Amino acid sequence: MLDAKKWLVIVLTSVVVLLTGGATLVQACLPSERAALLEFRSKLNEPYIGVFKSWKGQDCCKDWYGVSCDPRSRRVSGITLRAISEEPIFQKAKRKGIMTGTISPALCKLTHLSGIIIADWEGISGAIPSCVTNLLAMRHLDLVGNRISGVIPASIGKLAKLRVLNLADNKISGGIPPSITRLAMLSHLDLVNNNISGVMPGDIGRLKMLSRLLLTGNKLSGRIPESLTRIYRLADLELGMNRFTGLIPASLGKMSVLATLNLAGNLISGAIPGSLMTSSIANLNLSGNLLAGKIPNTFGPRSYFTVLDLSNNRLQGPIPGSITTASFIGHLDVSHNRLCGKIPTGSPFDHLEATSFAYNSCLCGKPLGKCQK
Repeated sequence: MLDAKKWLVIVLTSVVVLLTGGATLVQACLPSERAALLEFRSKLNEPYIGVFKSWKGQDCCKDWYGVSCDPRSRRVSGITLRAISEEPIFQKAKRKGIMTGTISPALCKLTHLSGIIIADWEGISGAIPSCVTNLLAMRHLDLVGNRISGVIPASIGKLAKLRVLNLADNKISGGIPPSITRLAMLSHLDLVNNNISGVMPGDIGRLKMLSRLLLTGNKLSGRIPESLTRIYRLADLELGMNRFTGLIPASLGKMSVLATLNLAGNLISGAIPGSLMTSSIANLNLSGNLLAGKIPNTFGPRSYFTVLDLSNNRLQGPIPGSITTASFIGHLDVSHNRLCGKIPTGSPFDHLEATSFAYNSCLCGKPLGKCQK
């Protein structure tokens, strides 16, 4: 009987320990993850806002600015540090933040990270730690608006859950890693305004979930891959200010949800595909290329353009009469070409400035001068 009572006491004591001491263990972050965060913080300097002032105490899951944890496991799941924010500490400072330093590989010790946002600090430099590709829970990687250099990690394709990759407005060089086309869940890829060179992966069309592909302002060359036109969810395609050559794939005009197509400032030649004029594209910018031939006479009631910019090319012939059948054209620019003939009357020409038609061979009519009989 005594042994039975002793056993009962032991069991009850164990339950109490689990309900008290055990609960305390799962309420705080792991000491190793706290140490990793402090190591990450030690490589950065932010003197104006004080985003790291709250990084003290033993529990990094409690009131550490920008740190989020899984509520059950208490593992660090996200780091969100933006230089522009509506948070009270920014309102108090009345300015945006400036941060210098580098992104420490210590982040890679936070193996449950699903999101890293370190955005718009302008002064963070150095390379993206290659070990980031070992963070297999990663869904959102956003390092926009810094001074990050080096290359995109070659094994970026290991991040099978990645949905957003935003490295815009940095100093990243090298090429687009071939493994990037293995990111089957990727919906947003933004590499705008870097020094990325080489060609776009020919199998980019494998990214079936992609809705935004933004590569403007780099040094990319070669042809626009035909496989792009098989990304049926693609709504925004921005490839301007690069060195792309070859023809515009006509099948771009058959993409059902493509709303923005920006190919401005490249070396693209050949004719404009007629399919682009009756497509779902509302913002079409083909300016600053080597396009020749005539403007396609394929406009119709399905043609709806907030922007239609064909300026600074080698287009010839008249402005097609079918353009007046478009349901809407907000901004039209055909300047700096070799167009000739009478400018059509009616919408949209009744609200356009003369600059939209300037520097052509022999265009005439309102808003330019009268045509000679």
